[in-house]
Amino acid sequence: MIVQALEISLVVATAATAIAVVTGTFLGWALARRPFPGRELLDTLFSLPLVLPPTVTGYYLLVLLGRNGVLGAPIRLAFGFTIPFTLLACVIAATVMALPFVVRAARVAFEEIDPRQRLAAASLGAATARTFWRVEVPLARRGLAAGAALAFARALGEFGATLMLAGNIPGKTQTLPLALYEATLTGESVAALFMCAALTAVSIVVLLWVGRLGRGKP
Repeated sequence: MIVQALEISLVVATAATAIAVVTGTFLGWALARRPFPGRELLDTLFSLPLVLPPTVTGYYLLVLLGRNGVLGAPIRLAFGFTIPFTLLACVIAATVMALPFVVRAARVAFEEIDPRQRLAAASLGAATARTFWRVEVPLARRGLAAGAALAFARALGEFGATLMLAGNIPGKTQTLPLALYEATLTGESVAALFMCAALTAVSIVVLLWVGRLGRGKP
C-alpha cells in the first residue's frame, strides 16, 4: 500500500508542479507587469485555495468537473470520459492547490526586478517575449524556484481536494496522505508513522532549501 501510494504521490506531485510552474509563471508575470481592470480580484481568486478549506475547493472542482458538472458534462459528451476518480483528477486537485504558491512567488519575483534592466533590453530592440525569457526569467529564478519547491511540497501533501474529486481508490487514486488516513482508521500505526515521517522529511527539506534560496545561496 505504501509503495503504490508513494509512486502515485510522486507522479501526481511532479505533474502538478510542472503545470503550476508553467501556468503560475505567466500568471505571476501578467499580474506584476500588466495593469488591467480586476487585476487584484484575479489575484485574490488565484489565492483562494490558500485560505479556503481544501474540501471546499474540492467541492467546487466537483461541481465544475463532475460527471454532470459545468465542464464535466460537456467533456463526457464530447470525449466519452469522466474526470472524477481518476489519476487526472488527482493531478487537477493537486495543481489547483499548488498553483497559488507559484503565482504569488512569481509575482513578487517579477515585481522586484529593476525596471531599468527591462528598459535596457527594450532599448536594444528586444521584443517582449525575448525580454521575458532572456532577462526577466533569469533574474526571477530564485523566486520561481522557491515557488516550485513549495508547490511540490503542497501537491505531495494534498488531501482534502483530492479526496473530494478523486476519491480514495488504492492503486489508482490513493496518494500518500490518503493512505495515511486509511492506515489511521484501520489501526496500522507503524505504517501511519512511517508515512508521517516521510511527508515531514520532505517538508523540512523543502523549507530548508527555500530558506537557502532566500539568503541567496542556491
